[in-house]
Amino acid sequence: MKLTFSERVVEAAQSIPSGKVTTYGDLARACGSGGQAARSVNGILLRAHNGGNNNIPFHRIVYSNGQVWKDKKITIERALLYQKEGIEINKKGYIYDFEFKRYRF
Repeated sequence: MKLTFSERVVEAAQSIPSGKVTTYGDLARACGSGGQAARSVNGILLRAHNGGNNNIPFHRIVYSNGQVWKDKKITIERALLYQKEGIEINKKGYIYDFEFKRYRF
């Protein structure tokens, strides 16, 4: 059976290796859509998470310029995940060596 775009997004997000990051646009394109679908990726992943899928590595999906998504509620949790995976973030919220850490499907 052919997977839906949403199912492909969840599957692809779960395949991002530890220590690597990808962008919302890279993820959308890897799942068969254009970069404009990047705006829908986070919503798709949130719905999957809220539906019980707790294996989504949200911290491994970043903006196209290497900036990480910040939220006061989860910043400390994500910082620990980045540290554990060897991903360094500067004080402005950007990944050091972004192109080296970037995972392309």
